[in-house]
Amino acid sequence: MKNIEMISYSNCEGIIRPIRFRWLEDGQEPKIIKIDRILDRKEEKLAGNRMLVFTVQSIIDNVERIFEMKYEINTCKWYLYKI
Repeated sequence: MKNIEMISYSNCEGIIRPIRFRWLEDGQEPKIIKIDRILDRKEEKLAGNRMLVFTVQSIIDNVERIFEMKYEINTCKWYLYKI
């Protein structure tokens, strides 16, 4: 799991939707990645912390990729997971 900077919005019901994020890798320029599609959204507990898990689809380096992102509800932090 890697911390990321995320732009997201929530609707009137409080449902969060990720839009795009900045991915910082060691020694490289940051990449801005747009979320093209949300395939799945679920809630889980990881070590007692409630998290929203998003399975999303994006194009990274001209390749369509499916990966998971996690949003930790208590701390409002976003994580890139399973890419």
